[in-house]
Amino acid sequence: MTGGVVLITGASSGLGAEMARQFAALGYDLALCARRTDRLDVLADRIRTETGRRVETAALDVTDAEAVTKVFHTFAATFGRLDRVIVNAGIGKGAPLGTGRPDANLATAMTNFVGALSQCEAALEIFRDHGRGHLVLISSMSALRGMRRSMTTYAATKAGVAAIAEGLRSERITGLDVSVIYPGYIRSEMNAHVEQKTRFMVDTETGVRAMVRAIEKRRTRAYVPQWPWVPLAAAMKVLPLRIVRKLT
Repeated sequence: MTGGVVLITGASSGLGAEMARQFAALGYDLALCARRTDRLDVLADRIRTETGRRVETAALDVTDAEAVTKVFHTFAATFGRLDRVIVNAGIGKGAPLGTGRPDANLATAMTNFVGALSQCEAALEIFRDHGRGHLVLISSMSALRGMRRSMTTYAATKAGVAAIAEGLRSERITGLDVSVIYPGYIRSEMNAHVEQKTRFMVDTETGVRAMVRAIEKRRTRAYVPQWPWVPLAAAMKVLPLRIVRKLT
């Protein structure tokens, strides 16, 4: 599909920004959106200069459902097409339930799940109208099991994202491919504060390269990077919680 248009949310930093760089290098034009437009515009200028690809940007808070619909449809009209939408925007706030920080957990739920739902609604309106499209949802290895303490809500939202993907695949919509990507520990701004004490962490470029490779292959689901996350995914689904908690 090289030469198509890829829309990426949460593209101003981290995995989203690196995906933008790598997809542009592969020959795609980009529709990028994020809350922080200053960083987004700097990224867009750099990509245009380095690759010559067309890059359009827009400010977007994915918790605003009306704004999601408007921005997605504006991009589709501007380019005349949207070939792939990557539902990437997310946050990692969280606190153990019942410890006085419901605001952090609610913010994560609204951004990571409700925001993802709004993005899927808007993307599917466009894909159904066009009769084709590739929807990519960025989940997490934490989605495979319930996680403890500050990770509880985050993991639940990412499990919900994966369930949306499976539901859409079950619907068998003509012309629609659906992929769900489960990243392991890939260095980003979201986890910068824990990167030095986390096992299996890889740098952003390496981790995103594995993500992009899986997306390009239109994999139904992909655990990335493959090592050690493919075998760990199989193990995490059956191991007792007392063992799983030691892996996270």
